[in-house]
Amino acid sequence: MPREYTSDDLLPLSGIQHFMFCRRQWALIHVEQQWRENTFTAEGRLLHQRVDDPFFTETRNGVIIARSVPVASYRLGLSGICDVVEFSESEVGVNLPGRQGTFLPVPVEYKRGRPKSTPVDEVQLCAQAICLEEMLSVAIPVGYLYYAKTRHRTPVELTDKLRQLVDKISAEMHAYYERGYTPRVRTSRACRSCSLAEICLPRLQEKSMPVSRYIHQWIDHD
Repeated sequence: MPREYTSDDLLPLSGIQHFMFCRRQWALIHVEQQWRENTFTAEGRLLHQRVDDPFFTETRNGVIIARSVPVASYRLGLSGICDVVEFSESEVGVNLPGRQGTFLPVPVEYKRGRPKSTPVDEVQLCAQAICLEEMLSVAIPVGYLYYAKTRHRTPVELTDKLRQLVDKISAEMHAYYERGYTPRVRTSRACRSCSLAEICLPRLQEKSMPVSRYIHQWIDHD
């Protein structure tokens, strides 16, 4: 029987992106409670501030648009905020208070950059959809990713393969969190854009880099 998490067990859904980008980065943030901002994180935060307004809803062409929607899944053990959820009239939808008919919810996630080569954004979007499905007892076949750099909205089919990846990632996150485990870094070019590089010290984490050599390089650099 699948595990059912409690409200005290819920991890931030947004952490999926950190976890897939770098498991060490995720652990530094969510296990060790460390955080630093850089240009990329600041741009993303400002974008979401412009999008998210929990007191704002509107209707466009029959579509009800709700912003900053809180969601949770006790099966995944995750909770978070959907940037936007669009409710369109559908025979397989759900009832909404004060509205006639039934409406199908579709999550829309806003991103500061461009589409990525890995499915990190798709996994986060799918996790949001799974939360909505669990909360509203409805099946959601598709969601959307909006990228600020391209000003383009991309549909994402929420396939069984993508859902299985969400299950796997959320289970790994809980396993790390329950152990209080911060893994070693796997250095890559992505380390250059990480806001936690000065905390993580990725080059010091490399087995081939002794502490004495690392310190000398920093002294010589200064």
